[in-house]
Amino acid sequence: MDNFNNRLKQAMEYRNVKPAELSKLTNIGKSSISQWLSGKYSAKQDKIFVIAKALNVNPSWLIGANVPMSNETLPDKIFNLSSKLTEKRQNKVYNFAKQQYNEQKNVIQMPVKSEVSVCGAVSAGTGEYLLDNTPELVPYEGDVPEHDYAVIVNGDSMLPLFEDKQIIFVKKTFEARSGQVVIAYYDNQAYVKKYVNDEKGARFVSLNKSYDDMPIDETHEAQIIGVVVL
Repeated sequence: MDNFNNRLKQAMEYRNVKPAELSKLTNIGKSSISQWLSGKYSAKQDKIFVIAKALNVNPSWLIGANVPMSNETLPDKIFNLSSKLTEKRQNKVYNFAKQQYNEQKNVIQMPVKSEVSVCGAVSAGTGEYLLDNTPELVPYEGDVPEHDYAVIVNGDSMLPLFEDKQIIFVKKTFEARSGQVVIAYYDNQAYVKKYVNDEKGARFVSLNKSYDDMPIDETHEAQIIGVVVL
């Protein structure tokens, strides 16, 4: 562990403070500071706090503790370090920082491109497609949530939530809460609909009000096979 004398040298070099300047800042004699720097003896506790305040360092660090020298932010550290450079080197630091800033401003977040395994299509319209369970890799841009399978929406009955030909992701389940968007077989065709079960009864609902509700009763074969992951 460094002793007080070595830490004092480090702090003065870092702050670019000479013994005479430190003497003025602390009202401590130059001879005392010189003797501390030479390692002849260490400062008393009251003087250590005065020196630490003048140099803006942690007094515990100054006496050798394993703690940060100061609570400076990174911009403070950059400024203090660059202030010790020659003007030519300071210009290099400035130009580099300016370049980094301009690059940061012009960063374009590119969409994540990947491929997903799609198991056919589900109808958001009149039920003309069946879920065929034959996986096909198709390109996809965007975040892919945790899911069991993916399907393509066919139709506009779930606008504005889902567009025609949009890929949606599904978790397998045979149950759903009222209000969830589900994948369901209805009279042997696969649909993506909102499942509703209230005082009016259970039914599959389209968000596009141009389409009628699909009642779940004894006159129709209906089974939920998944919940859409939004």
